[in-house]
Amino acid sequence: MVKKVVLGVLLGISLIACKGGAVVGQDQKEIIAVTIDLVEVVDDKVQVSIMAPEISAKQTIFYIPKIVPGTYSEDNYGELIDDFVALDNKGKKLEVSRLDKNSWKIKNANKLAKITYWVNDTYDIVTGEKGVFSPAGTNIDKDNNFMLNLHAFVGYFEGEQELPYQLNIKRPKHLYGETSLPRLHKRDSLGIITDTFMASRYFQVTDNPIMYAKPDTTSFNLQGMKVKLSMYSPNGLHKVTDIAPEIERFITAQKNFLGSIDNTNVYTILLYLTDVNKPDAQGYGALEHHTSTTVVLPETMPLSDLNKSMRDVVSHEFFHIITPLNIHAEEIHYFDYNTPKMSKHLWMYEGVTEYFANLFQVNQGLISTQEFYDNMAEKIQTSRVYNDTIPFTTLSENVLKSPYKDDYYNVYQKGALIGMALDIRLRELSEGEKGILELMKQLSEKYGKDVPFKDEQLIDDMVNLTYPEIKTFFNTYVLGNTPIPYQEFLAKVGVSYTTNNKKTGVFLDGEIPFIDVKPASEELFFREGISYNSFLEQLGIKAGDVIQKVNREKYDVNRIFLLVLRSQNWKDGQKISIEVLREGETKILEAPYQQPYIKQVKLKNEILPSNSKKVKLREAWLKA
Repeated sequence: MVKKVVLGVLLGISLIACKGGAVVGQDQKEIIAVTIDLVEVVDDKVQVSIMAPEISAKQTIFYIPKIVPGTYSEDNYGELIDDFVALDNKGKKLEVSRLDKNSWKIKNANKLAKITYWVNDTYDIVTGEKGVFSPAGTNIDKDNNFMLNLHAFVGYFEGEQELPYQLNIKRPKHLYGETSLPRLHKRDSLGIITDTFMASRYFQVTDNPIMYAKPDTTSFNLQGMKVKLSMYSPNGLHKVTDIAPEIERFITAQKNFLGSIDNTNVYTILLYLTDVNKPDAQGYGALEHHTSTTVVLPETMPLSDLNKSMRDVVSHEFFHIITPLNIHAEEIHYFDYNTPKMSKHLWMYEGVTEYFANLFQVNQGLISTQEFYDNMAEKIQTSRVYNDTIPFTTLSENVLKSPYKDDYYNVYQKGALIGMALDIRLRELSEGEKGILELMKQLSEKYGKDVPFKDEQLIDDMVNLTYPEIKTFFNTYVLGNTPIPYQEFLAKVGVSYTTNNKKTGVFLDGEIPFIDVKPASEELFFREGISYNSFLEQLGIKAGDVIQKVNREKYDVNRIFLLVLRSQNWKDGQKISIEVLREGETKILEAPYQQPYIKQVKLKNEILPSNSKKVKLREAWLKA
């Protein structure tokens, strides 16, 4: 978020040196000054220097985040830090002890002037991505690209997260950094340019990624909002102008869908395309921020697929301007990066956001009604992989812990279906006049980006803004452990729900694989977050199982096509043996072969008179 009042003060003052580095303005509020050097890169690492604020205590702790908003996993960014040094005003080293992966205790902190350290990146899989989701990760490719998800570069001092930050980034002349942060000025010294950015508090630092690359940028204005695009395509296979028309088209549709919800005047999309021919980022997708998103996709994608992927992932991230930007709990507003407390309402932050990312497309005519139904049917099928009786608030609150963290992906499946069912119920109670989008608008007006709600209060607020019956909906399907009867809800809007058996291959469902490849080891493993066919279920396959042997023959990425071809010739009753590695243990799974199938959910409109109540309710649901 850009806090204009704070920035207005900072822009109007002259900064002076104080205590060897931290700076203050006329209001005497200290600013934490950070320098990131993208010029003198050493061993694929960059140096960071931070001028300390005034500290009166004898010791302090400096933190690099363990977790950041929007990721729901503990990634321990402190593991990327080397050679941590604390200095006093005279350049003398102070005693430092590392407490854990993400924190350092500094003694004699009342003498502290600055700290320095070196930062590794995550995209270089030679050293390992350490499990960090690529859109939340970092790249250090000297003279070519720097993906600065700043939570991996800049930390915070204990108790000082609310102080403003000044970011000074030294960069080569031929690289340009795109971000939603306001760029205050540039200093050119000895051929080096320093970009300076201001952030009102530490959260705003982590909430505004910056990507430096050779300029391939464009922008356009939509209803008072400036959309900025920046792309890095290492081999020049794509240009930002290739994708700009489709992005402008679907964000225009999103703005039309949102109507009066308008809370940002700038939105930045940073697209990093990976080079599949060398060690590079492997986790494809996107990570939301309040006024920007980072996207990682393979460079080899055809333009049509690239445009579709951008529409699918960016439209989801863009809708986060509703929640959590405008509607969020105290746990998010005052996010604890190292001992996080999670909110109970992932069904809203991710689920409703994902639902809107699908609903707006049919609402604005980007896809057909049947395509929308097919998307929701797929979510119903995929959600069955997970435990359908876990209260969603329990899953959300404990998403970082076992066994709940294994069900995280369900927030995009059942979470979206909760949004759909709630939308239909609201339309039914209001006779088509009001749906979940109107409810989100009301909550935005009640709270807004600067006022968080109390976690326990949200559902009561929703009930007070709508109907008493909505309390029953939440008690039963969100707070409770009752699976949602989708057939019953869809019948309210004249949509039939049927299932049928669809034949598949053993390892492929058409073009959709049940297996994938680990890039570093070239091993084959069974994908997570999908429904398996009947034969794989009969074998007892579990998500993440690594294939060692099939019928006593070894298989890896180099023999994957042979494996698929051979499986197509298996006969009913033939004994099949698959040896897998599961959590460090070798298991041999055996079963007689039977034609695999999956249960396919099919949704379609019932044939009803055009003036029927169900048809009118359906039109209000999909087209209002």
